[in-house]
Amino acid sequence: MSDSLLPLTEPMFYVLMALYNQPSFGKEIVEFISDITEGAVNLGPGTLYTILGRFEENSLIQEIAVEGRKRTYRITGVGIKTFEAELERLQRVLDNANTVKGGL
Repeated sequence: MSDSLLPLTEPMFYVLMALYNQPSFGKEIVEFISDITEGAVNLGPGTLYTILGRFEENSLIQEIAVEGRKRTYRITGVGIKTFEAELERLQRVLDNANTVKGGL
């Protein structure tokens, strides 16, 4: 797992989420994130490709196909572990918040 990237930013978390079940290229990743967040999280190309570059450098994702300018990526085992670690962290945060909220 790439501890140097934890905790993930919200856009980083959603990029890994987009790749969790299937390989995708940039436009598909952006559309997935927009759809699942109902437009609350929008990634521009600069942000997306910066994230993809960092993830590739840290072996969280792997480029698997190139067709012209379209590059397809898939999540790696390291990426899955990183995503799941961040998911557990976020769940703890929600559990803690609900505990506090319930005590008010």
